[in-house]
Amino acid sequence: MSEPPDAADARIVEQQISYYRARAPEYDEWFFRHGRHDRGIEWNRAWFSEVEEVREELSRFHPAGEVLELACGTGLWTEQLARYADHITAVDASPEVLKLNRDRLRDERVRFVRADMFGWRPDVAYDVVFFGFWLSHVPPERFEEFWGLVGSTLKPGGRVFFVDSLRAETPAEKNRRSAPEDHMILRKLNDGREFRIVKVFHDPEELSSRLHGLGWNVRVCTTENHLLYGFGEPSPRGRDSTATSS
Repeated sequence: MSEPPDAADARIVEQQISYYRARAPEYDEWFFRHGRHDRGIEWNRAWFSEVEEVREELSRFHPAGEVLELACGTGLWTEQLARYADHITAVDASPEVLKLNRDRLRDERVRFVRADMFGWRPDVAYDVVFFGFWLSHVPPERFEEFWGLVGSTLKPGGRVFFVDSLRAETPAEKNRRSAPEDHMILRKLNDGREFRIVKVFHDPEELSSRLHGLGWNVRVCTTENHLLYGFGEPSPRGRDSTATSS
């Protein structure tokens, strides 16, 4: 007997949260290309160059004012946002990464909130919403719901910026994919434990088109090899829809 869709969806989200809680102490090894994530001098150089490209784009975007960071993780992007923001609300489901983030920033302008991204609702409105390496973990059936949440958090004239993976990094990662249509992937920790999580590698043109259909004016871009990023705001039609549904 198959599992009801809602129960299966909840189980996937729960396992994803468990994965990132367990991965918290080693997450930065991936970003900084240490240990088993070291891909060699040339690959690493390209990675860091492309990360810097996105940071420069974020600087031009200038995420000032009241900023919301969804799935804030260990603070690698929170510290970038802190260069421009007046205040930051940093939300994540993992207390482990929130502690690492807090220890990294030690900044009274940052308010930390522990919450499941699919159940949390904002208590104030924001000038900017940012999320890094999170959109790819949103189950496809929750995509529209998630962007509705993003829209509901924004002040009039508010904007969004996101960055994510463009494609799988290694042949081993590609081979761990189950059927492409279910968007699940196996991820292994340093201690050998494995978790099945959602990982959607969005096509930039398809993502841009889908967001336009949901009432967003978002420019979706890519770096040469590794990163996808986007920025923009709700269209007037999208703002009207959000106001009507709230």
